[in-house]
Amino acid sequence: MANKAIKYRLYPTDEQRIMFAKTFGCCRKVYNLMLADKIKCYDETKEFGKQTPAMYKDEYPYLKEVDSLALANVQLNLQSAIKSCFDKGRKKRNRFPVFKSAKHSKRSYTTNNQNGTVGIIDNAYIRLPKIGNVKAVIHREPEDGWVLKSATVSQDGAGSYFASVLFVYDASIESIPLSNNVIGLDYSSAHLYMDDRGNRGTNHKYFKESQEKLAREQRRLSRRKGARKGEEKSRNYNKQYLKVNKIHRHIANQRLDNLHKTSTAIAKQYDVVCVESLNMKAISNKKYKNGKATMDNGYGIFLNMLQYKLEDRGKYFIKVPWNYASSQICHNCGCVHSEMKDLKNRTIECNCGLKMDRDQNAAINIRNEGLRLLREA
Repeated sequence: MANKAIKYRLYPTDEQRIMFAKTFGCCRKVYNLMLADKIKCYDETKEFGKQTPAMYKDEYPYLKEVDSLALANVQLNLQSAIKSCFDKGRKKRNRFPVFKSAKHSKRSYTTNNQNGTVGIIDNAYIRLPKIGNVKAVIHREPEDGWVLKSATVSQDGAGSYFASVLFVYDASIESIPLSNNVIGLDYSSAHLYMDDRGNRGTNHKYFKESQEKLAREQRRLSRRKGARKGEEKSRNYNKQYLKVNKIHRHIANQRLDNLHKTSTAIAKQYDVVCVESLNMKAISNKKYKNGKATMDNGYGIFLNMLQYKLEDRGKYFIKVPWNYASSQICHNCGCVHSEMKDLKNRTIECNCGLKMDRDQNAAINIRNEGLRLLREA
C-alpha cells in the first residue's frame, strides 16, 4: 500500500473562515500547553509523561468547539517530534521542539476520515468535521480503489485556503523491461539541466523576473505603520503585507508549474532517467556566488517530481553518487581532466579529439554510470 495526496483550493464562507482560524489557534494552544507540561514533567521525573488534549478542555472550554481529531493529531505530531530528537538510530537527529508563535507559526491542521466525516462531495465540495461542506476546485478526482484517509487544511501567507487530501491505494506497479530509451541529466545553474544530447532545460528565472516588482512592494511595506519592531500593525501594513506575499506565491506557482510540465514531459518520453545526487544547499552557498540562481531553479523539487512520476509509470530513476567525477572524465576515452574542477572552464578538450561543453559531457557520463548501476542492481 502507498499514499498519495491531492491538494485542492478551498473557497470557504466567512463563517467557515472563522472556524478555520479557531482550529488553527486551538491546535497551536494545545501544542504549547502539552510541550510546557512535558518539559515540566521531565524536569521533575526525568520522563515526559502522557498528556492528551482532553486534559485541557475543562480549563479552556473553547477547545471543545473545534475538531477533536485535529487536536489528537497535534498530540501525535508532538510525540513524533520528541521521539525523533532522542532517537539514537537516526543519522541526523532533529532539535528539541520549540513553542509555536501566534504570529509566525504555520496555519494548518490535520483531521482523519472516520466513517465519511471527510469526503469529496459532488465534485464541488470537500466535507470537513465541524466545518461542513467547503466549496473547492476539484481539478483531479481520485482513481478507482483509492481510499480517503485524512485531510490537511492550510492557509498560506496570501490568505488562500487549501486542503491536501491523502489517499491510500495499492502500489503494485510492475516495472517495464529495460530499454535503450535512456537520458542523462546534469545540473546547470543557468538552464536547470543539460541532457546527454546537448538539450537545455528552461531559461526562466522567475524570482529574477519579478525581483524589481517585489523590491518595490517591499519598500512600500517598510514605510507602513507597523514595520518597526514592536509597533502596532496598521490596516495599510496588513494590506501591503498581503501584496508582498501574493508576489511570492505567484513566483512559487510559476516555478512549480514549469517544473511539473518539464518533469512530466521527461517521464513520458524516457524509460530510464539518470541524474546526479547533489546537495543543493551546499551549492547555493556564498562560495560559488550563485545562491539566488540556484534556489530559483528548484532543481531539488524537480528531481523529486521526476522520481515519483517515473515510479508511478513503472520506469527507472537512477541517482549517481555526488562524488562521481562526471565533469572531469572524458566520456570518449576515459581520461581524467583535473582542470575541469574549475567551473570557469566551460569546454572540455581531450587528446582523443573530443571538444564538448562540460555539462553535456557530464550528462553522458552520468547516463553511462547510471546504466552501469542499474544493471548491477
